[in-house]
Amino acid sequence: MNIRHAVFDVGTDAIHTDLHVHAVIPAGGSGTRLWPLSRQEFPKQLIGLVGDDSLLQLTAKRLDGLATRHPLASASVVICGEAHRFMIAEQLRKAGVRARIVLEPDARNTAPALTLAALSLADEHEDAIMVVMPADHAITDNAAFQQSISTAIRYAADRRIVALGIVPTRAETGYGYIKVGTELDEQGGYRLDGFVEKPARELAQRYVDSGQYWWNSGLFVLRASVWLEAIAKYEPAIHAACVDAFEGKTDDADFRRVDAQRFAACPSQSIDYAVMERVVQADSGFSTAVVPLSAGWSDVGSWDAVWDVMPKDEGGNVAHGRVMLEGARNTYAHSESRLVACVGTEDLVVVETPDAVLVANKSAVQDVKAVVARIRSEAGTEATYHRKVYRPWGYYDSIDADTNFQVKRIVVKPGGVLSLQMHHHRAEHWIVVKGTARVTRGTESFLLSENQSTYIPLGEIHRLENPGKTPLAMIEVQSGSYLGEDDIVRFEDTYGRT
Repeated sequence: MNIRHAVFDVGTDAIHTDLHVHAVIPAGGSGTRLWPLSRQEFPKQLIGLVGDDSLLQLTAKRLDGLATRHPLASASVVICGEAHRFMIAEQLRKAGVRARIVLEPDARNTAPALTLAALSLADEHEDAIMVVMPADHAITDNAAFQQSISTAIRYAADRRIVALGIVPTRAETGYGYIKVGTELDEQGGYRLDGFVEKPARELAQRYVDSGQYWWNSGLFVLRASVWLEAIAKYEPAIHAACVDAFEGKTDDADFRRVDAQRFAACPSQSIDYAVMERVVQADSGFSTAVVPLSAGWSDVGSWDAVWDVMPKDEGGNVAHGRVMLEGARNTYAHSESRLVACVGTEDLVVVETPDAVLVANKSAVQDVKAVVARIRSEAGTEATYHRKVYRPWGYYDSIDADTNFQVKRIVVKPGGVLSLQMHHHRAEHWIVVKGTARVTRGTESFLLSENQSTYIPLGEIHRLENPGKTPLAMIEVQSGSYLGEDDIVRFEDTYGRT
């Protein structure tokens, strides 16, 4: 197949039972308005904001059962950056989701991400229908969601570009809007007459009152071939850069990597700007549709939106973790590591993590991103990392630090292997508190069990492994003139990190 053109000759009478239907999940967002829970290295799609599963896991399982309507519903395609690839792969594994993870060398917004996904599907199937679902949205009624998706698939099979629209319940200035035309047929779809950017309050109210405008959910259903035709027509530079990059792809376990140097030439653009706002024009040559979605959808883009979708007590409060409420009303309180007590609070958001606490009025939560910007301008780490940092082999938690020393709790999952490495500026003491460790130190290799310890001198090549079947927990005490994570020289790494 020539992916440089990737145009398929598929008639409008496609047999629906022959379709390959794939969830396509862009998972590269940062979610700065949900700080301090969402951070650059652990963004909101990886967090259990509305339940035990993360938003990514909930999204990836959202089409479970769709095969009863479309027998060849197939594996997911997830598009993300290098930094989050291991966490995403692990979360998908725990959720029991089969997926191809396509890695973007650099963030270029949603249009290039979707183009890479379409090229990946075109490389493996004659043609495929993509159910494009952002990884950081919430749905409360999955049966209703699948019903709307099933309707959208029928239109997409006939080569229509289908948007999912939310009938608005209020004048919302934080969402874009879809202009809805006349009903297409008895299947439940409507003409897609246009897209409108986020409006001012007064205009948003007029949209809602008219009944002709729905919220743009950011959910789309269309054939891979149709997207590739549209992006080649309207944004040929994006299409060309993505095709060039994809031709240099390599597959590594769960991951599909495209050529980073070629992808660097790709412009940054969203799906809406690149294609959707153009295909609704009368002379576009593309057919479109909009299908209504009434399934408890939310983009959970800010703390008031999280409060809105969660079950509440009689006072309108939402509590997560160890929280005590006394005389509180319409309060969202989230505790990660300690008791949070809210007394007489009203319309407040309180979010506690081990290294940062947010207190905000619900009416001002959009401004949280300004706080994140200030933290970055002051070179603070709290915008980027949590105190607990996840790695492909497990995680570490920075327990204490002061001048010239740092204490970490390190947990290595069974079979986990840290890189063979050395440090120029620090020495390390390791104390095993649970499980068994295999230690490489210089030319030595030996086992440590609970309550045993060892010392890694400055400049010594070393490695830590967990050869057991249970997690390995240990305390690491670092001492030296510089303790930053960039003081690591890697010689070998199981996970391909440089």
